[in-house]
Formats: sequence, structure tokens, C-alpha cells
Amino acid sequence: MAVPKRKVSPSRRNNRRSHDALTPVNYQEDQHTGEFKLRHHIDLKSGMYRGRQILEPKSEF
Repeated sequence: MAVPKRKVSPSRRNNRRSHDALTPVNYQEDQHTGEFKLRHHIDLKSGMYRGRQILEPKSEF
């Protein structure tokens, strides 16, 4: 059975946990529609990406 030989110091413990922090989602306002969307993603409402039509616009029901 594995048993630690020494107590893990708070500094070493916190260094291990330094990558566990949550980062906020980076939303950007679309220049054409004014909707918020993720950067480098297709706008699903208009179907545009980088000024080009990629998908058919989503129809309203």
C-alpha cells in the first residue's frame, strides 16, 4: 500500500491545483447582427464566418 513519506506542503499542493481554475467564456459581439457569439465559430443565426456565407441561415419558426 502506497503511503506518503512526507507531508505535502500547502505550496506544493496549491501548485498542483493551479490549473484547476475556471476561465470565463470569451463572448464577442457580432459586427453584423449584434448577437454575442464565440470567437472563431460560425454564427448559427446568420450562417456567416469571417464575412463569408458558410451555412444556410437558420429559419424562424
